[in-house]
Amino acid sequence: MASEMILNHQEKALAILKADADKILKLIKVQMENLTMPQCPLYEEVLDTQMFGLSREIDFAVRLGLVDEKEGKTILGKLEQELSVLHEASLKK
Repeated sequence: MASEMILNHQEKALAILKADADKILKLIKVQMENLTMPQCPLYEEVLDTQMFGLSREIDFAVRLGLVDEKEGKTILGKLEQELSVLHEASLKK
């Protein structure tokens, strides 16, 4: 029973982190479609703030033992790759 509850909490934590990552990914995709980053530093600041917040959420979940550290790094790594693509695209514009 207790192990089922722990698994349930782990699944919920991972689902929440992935949902938050998806929200950030949507922000990145919108920005890529518009490529307005050079003209809109506020948008870049919002993305940075969202990424920082997600990294803190992941750290908290890892420290509670709800999410494996490797899984957390994978979530952040995918978003960082997307941000890198966005930055490259904005420089080419």
